[in-house]
Amino acid sequence: MNIVLMVAILVLSTMPLLAQDQPDIAKLKADTENVVKIISGDKAKVEAYCEFADLGDQIDEAKDEQDTEKAEELSQKVDELGRKLGPEFVALADALKNMGSNSQNGQEISSIFDKLDGLCED
Repeated sequence: MNIVLMVAILVLSTMPLLAQDQPDIAKLKADTENVVKIISGDKAKVEAYCEFADLGDQIDEAKDEQDTEKAEELSQKVDELGRKLGPEFVALADALKNMGSNSQNGQEISSIFDKLDGLCED
């Protein structure tokens, strides 16, 4: 699973849930491309995105170690970074919360985020 998609889902799990219809996959893909374009065009947002992805790895480690306190602390940081990435990112993450990452559509959307992943230094 793409780490960004997983972290976006985590962000949304900490936010109040809003009732809405299942979005159209073509719209989701277009929205994803728009979010990638917005973030990739702003150096500060690229840095926030890369930190966002890194925190996702740290959350996974904390969960593997069953350190729920650390995972919660990191989730709060992820939430803050999500807001820095902009309302389009938050709205997209909300729309993606019910999509399976292993589904064909989930994989296609994850591959769109790969463009951003390439901008992050390891």
